[in-house]
Amino acid sequence: MRSHASVSSVAVLALLACVREAGAGVVEDFNHVQRCKNSLYMGTPPRGYLAGALKKICQRYEEKPCFVTLYDPHKHIPVYSAYTFKKTDGQKTVDFPWMFEPQLASEKGSNNMEPFPQSAHMHMNFEDSQAVLEDYADVVQYERSHLNPDEHQDDLVDKASTYTLTNVVPQFREFSIGPWAEHQDLIRKRLNNYCRGRAYVVTGVTTSGNMIRRDNMDRVAVPEYMWSAYCCTEYDLNAPYFLRYKFPVFGAYGLNDRVNNHMVEVPLKNLEKFLKGRMDVDKNFQIFYNDCVPDL
Repeated sequence: MRSHASVSSVAVLALLACVREAGAGVVEDFNHVQRCKNSLYMGTPPRGYLAGALKKICQRYEEKPCFVTLYDPHKHIPVYSAYTFKKTDGQKTVDFPWMFEPQLASEKGSNNMEPFPQSAHMHMNFEDSQAVLEDYADVVQYERSHLNPDEHQDDLVDKASTYTLTNVVPQFREFSIGPWAEHQDLIRKRLNNYCRGRAYVVTGVTTSGNMIRRDNMDRVAVPEYMWSAYCCTEYDLNAPYFLRYKFPVFGAYGLNDRVNNHMVEVPLKNLEKFLKGRMDVDKNFQIFYNDCVPDL
């Protein structure tokens, strides 16, 4: 009897560990619904990233798993965010507080994103692991740009969850309010009108060493290029040809700069080839599982 009891207690402890892990913010992998698996096409994140220090975040807001971010705790920016697109009118909501990820600072932190404390002094507790509001305070040339944009979500919880600094990179203002904003709206309208099933989006960055500095320290990496790709396997087969060939999957990239910053739309393989020369990835780098070709 005693051996059965000990086995049972071990099983209970293992189950509790699983429950705790399932609700985690910073995770080992995304292979559970509570770890944001549903944000990824076929539950599979982009593969081929080499940097071992990158952190996987299941972005949770008010206990809801909302989207996925691969975060660089040294450059203090997301490498990519992956999310499901929701049909939306494109309205931007601006009255949500900016938030941070407690578990980047401490494993004992909350598994939900939390608003920055009112006291800037408190921000020192987690500024080693991530960007803080002060990093963006005196850099008027940059906008805080979402990788998962508010405008691609429809309910208030999903919209609010995009306002974490772990989903934000600095973009030159001219690029952010011009070509980048125009591209995000173009994709919103395209997926609204022609995607009949679920659309998955991955949006990321490349960097080349340019940094925002504060107090004589490198604080936040400024992306060199921004890129994005969507995957929608159920789409309108009667769409005009100039749009139909951009399904089920297509990508785009643009230079994060004041000039020469137009967005270039390209097939997925062209985007991956472009990125391989600019990111720390291996030869098997792949944005979507099986290149967004559904298993028959």
